[in-house]
Amino acid sequence: MSKNNIEQKGFTLIELLVVIAIIAVLAVVVILTLNPAQLLAQARDSSRISDMATIKSAISLLLADAAAPAGNAIGASSTCYGSAVLTPGGAGCGGRMTATLGTVTTTAALATGIAGGGWMPINFGSISAGSPIGAEPVDPSNNATYFYSYATNAAPNYQFEINANMESTKYTSGSSDIESTDGGNNATIYETGTKLDL
Repeated sequence: MSKNNIEQKGFTLIELLVVIAIIAVLAVVVILTLNPAQLLAQARDSSRISDMATIKSAISLLLADAAAPAGNAIGASSTCYGSAVLTPGGAGCGGRMTATLGTVTTTAALATGIAGGGWMPINFGSISAGSPIGAEPVDPSNNATYFYSYATNAAPNYQFEINANMESTKYTSGSSDIESTDGGNNATIYETGTKLDL
C-alpha cells in the first residue's frame, strides 16, 4: 500500500474552533437564563417565608396555651424588636412598623434564645407542651437591610406583627409578589401576624 492511498481522518483546526465557539455561546445563554444571583435570592426568600410562618405559629401556640400571658410575655407595646443590631430611637425598625414604635438593639450572641433572651422577648419554653422551635429564626442575611422585625400591642389584645424584607424580583414585584399583597400597611415589606398595621 502506498502513502497516497491512506486517508487522513480527524478534525481540522477550524472545525474544532467552531465547536468550541458554539459550546461557549450555549453556556452563556444557559447562565443568563438561569441567573444564579436571582436563584440564590429566591432561596433566601423561601427561607424567610418559612421562618415567618414558623414564628407566627409559635407565637399563636403560646397565646393559645396561655390565654392571658402575664405582664409583657410577648413584649412591650411601644417597642420594635429586630433580629439584627438596629439603631436605637430609629423610626420603627427602619420604617417597617409605625413611627411611634421605639427600637431595641440585639446582638448576635442573643439572637436565637428561646427563653426570652433572643431577639424577640418571648419565652417559648413556657408553653406547656414545650417550645415548638429550637431557636428563634434569624434572617439568612441578617444585616441592616435584611432582618426580621417584631412588634406587639401586648395586653389586653395580644396582637402581633412580624416582618421580613424580600430580595428577589419573584417575591417583590414578580409573579409571586407577597410584599404588596399580604394585607399589611407597607407595600415593600412582607408582613404577617394577627395585626398588620403595627
